[in-house]
This record gives sequence, C-alpha cells and structure tokens, in this order.
Amino acid sequence: MTSVMVVDDSLMMRSVIADIVMADPDFDVVERVGNGCEALDKIRTSDCDIVLLDIEMPRMDGLEALRHLRLISKAKVIVISSSAHAGSRTALDARREGAFAVVSKPSGTISMDLREKKGHEILQLCRKAAGLSVAAR
Repeated sequence: MTSVMVVDDSLMMRSVIADIVMADPDFDVVERVGNGCEALDKIRTSDCDIVLLDIEMPRMDGLEALRHLRLISKAKVIVISSSAHAGSRTALDARREGAFAVVSKPSGTISMDLREKKGHEILQLCRKAAGLSVAAR
C-alpha cells in the first residue's frame, strides 16, 4: 500500500483530493494537513511515499515546503495548485525544486470539479510516482 499526504489550506480541497486518491485501492491517505509547516512536522513521523502539495498556503507556501521536503524525505511530491498552470513560473519553479509532477487546479483555489477534470491525471501520476503500472484510459 502506498501512503499519501495531502497538503492544502482548504479543508474542502483536502477532502476532494483525498477522495480522488482513495478511489484507487493501492493508495492510503495517511495525513491531511493545511500548510507547509504542518507537512514538514508530519513527514518526520509519517512514512509517506507521496505528497500532494498545494502552493498558495499560509505560514509556509508549497514551494518553500518543497525545498525542505526534498532534504528530509524521499517522498515524491506532486504539486496540485491553481497557480501552477503548464508553463507558468510557479510550475517551472516547482519542477526545478524537485516536484515529480505538477497539476493545475482547473477552476481556481477551490476547484470542486477537480475529480471530473483532473482526477484521472492525478491518479495516473500517483501510480507512476509509486512505480505502479499506469492504466490506459
């Protein structure tokens, strides 16, 4: 079982993202936290394989958290953020800082349509990050 941490300042988005991931029986969401500081605290005591990370958060944003995560954990980080559209400065910075992949939220910070528009992509990236076979669409 691959363990996953969801990091997003929106409780609603944490729930939506966790539901997407838990639809695949190979994954277990073991941590849900609201900012980069909490993620760093939890990663030290959790054995997470994958971190799904928002960028725009209070206390410590996702890019800063990503810099620290790369130093203290082997977890693969997939950025899921409204500010990380393909080719954007944020997406490029996230990849430069070591993100495994970047997915943009389709409808802004609170993207209730994330499952419908990006759910399959998120699951495929999680499977790839975990070294699992990737199903054809």
